[in-house]
Order: sequence, then C-alpha cells, then structure tokens
Amino acid sequence: MFSTVVFRLRSAGCVYAEEEARLLMDEAETPAQLDAMINERMAGYPLEQIVGWAELCGFRIEVDPDVFVPRRRTEFLVAQAANIIRPGDIAVDLCCGSGAVGAILAASHEDIQLYASDIDPKAVQCARRNIDALGGHAYQGDLYEPLPETLRGSVNVLVANAPYVPTDAIGLLSAEARLHEDRIALDGGKDGLDIQRRVAAGAPNWLAPGGYLLVETSDRQAPLSLATFTEIGLLSRVVRSSELESTVVMGMKPKT
Repeated sequence: MFSTVVFRLRSAGCVYAEEEARLLMDEAETPAQLDAMINERMAGYPLEQIVGWAELCGFRIEVDPDVFVPRRRTEFLVAQAANIIRPGDIAVDLCCGSGAVGAILAASHEDIQLYASDIDPKAVQCARRNIDALGGHAYQGDLYEPLPETLRGSVNVLVANAPYVPTDAIGLLSAEARLHEDRIALDGGKDGLDIQRRVAAGAPNWLAPGGYLLVETSDRQAPLSLATFTEIGLLSRVVRSSELESTVVMGMKPKT
C-alpha cells in the first residue's frame, strides 16, 4: 500500500512523496478517504488543507480549504514577537489568517490577552478554532476596524503577516498557493506593500508607549518597509534569518 501511494504522489510531481504518503496514511480513517485525499493531492491541493492542519513552531494549527497556509519562514516572525512579549501583555494578530501566529504566542505565553482580525470570514472561522481555547478573540473585518475600541493605545505587541506579494507576481507563485489560497491573503498591491502601509499607518493609534509593531516582508522590500515605519515615528530595525530565508521589520513606539 505504501509504495502504491508513493508512486501515485510521485507521478503527480510531489517532491516529498514518501513523507506525504506517510502523513496521508496516518490521517485517513478509511481506504476510501485515503484514496480521496490522494486524488486531491494529485490535483494540486495543498497537503495542509487536505489533512486539515499545518505544523508551525512545533504546534499543530488547523487549516481550512482556501485559507492561507502558514509557511515555515513565519516561525521567525513568531520568534521575534515571543522575545518581546511579557506576562499580561495585550497582543494583536492582524491579517491573522488561520490565527497561527497569535495561537502560538498565546500557547507559549499563557498570561497574554490575544486579539486577532482578518477580512476573510473563512479565515476568521478557522482562527477562532485555533485561538478560542487559548482565551483569544478573533474578529472579521478590515485590519483595526473590528477590534474593540478599548484596545486603542494599549497594545504591547502588534504582529502582521500582511499580504506582501506584488500583484504582477501572483502569477509566478506555485499553483498550490495561486489556485487554492484566497487571493486576498496574497496580493499586496503594485509593490506588495499596500496593506503593510495601512497597518503601519494605524499602529501609533493602537500601540502602547513602548509597544512594538512587527511585520513579515521580503528582503527586497525591507528598505521600503523600514522607511514606512520610520516615517510614522517608530524606532525601527530589520532582522533576518538566513536559515528560514525570512525578514521581519520591527518598530517600537517611543515611550515618551
């Protein structure tokens, strides 16, 4: 059975056919379900959406069909936020998607207050399953708009894995992302930074003095992201992980 599953996956172009075969066989409850899952994978559906979860930072995050799949490079964003956050802090996960970043922060720091938002109702439904049990709250709406007004000026850590793929580059993405993740979770506008600029523009109104804004971006876009942070008055810097090929821009609201 295993060799047959591997053969079918490899014939469809799956590079890690052996690993995927083991995972699908572990997750399937019946032969019919396994066959259906294999067919979906051969048709190009993301493995994570087929099995219903993705692993990030050692945590299992539920992922629904059409919802953005957390990438391993985002572990660097999580790590930078985790280094800053303190017990009792208020954390906000904007453009939360499945809620992966916020869920991991809440699971790793039990005393924080977690809020999340996303414009995509499918993503919010998924995020609620990932963060509700951790005491988090997920809201559907555009960036800050659905958040409780009581959070203004009191957020200690604001993370945003906002879409940052330039519109013209969407067609260059893998078919898995291009065809099976909502475009709204990928398209960052002409230079990829439209949503990120809006996140940054609103941040000073929501951050507490000494609070941080952290965003994932590309190495090429980092100078523009850094300039945006600096223009709104955040004390900012760029940090990079060569291992994860990840770039994060972080900025602190001055304490005085």
